[in-house]
Amino acid sequence: MTLKVKKDFRHKIGIVKKESRESKHFIRMIIDAVPELTEEGTPLMQEAKELNLIFNSIYRKEK
Repeated sequence: MTLKVKKDFRHKIGIVKKESRESKHFIRMIIDAVPELTEEGTPLMQEAKELNLIFNSIYRKEK
């Protein structure tokens, strides 16, 4: 990979990492605001957490 492509990839992964963290935050807010949605929201929260961990790992490896 060229340096420009590598820098662009890291930048894009950084954006995705922030978006996944934000999704996790909003799912948590929805579950807190509407407790009836806990059963539906819990798997979504877990998936958002796992995706965030994956993107964090990719971002750290791309230094």
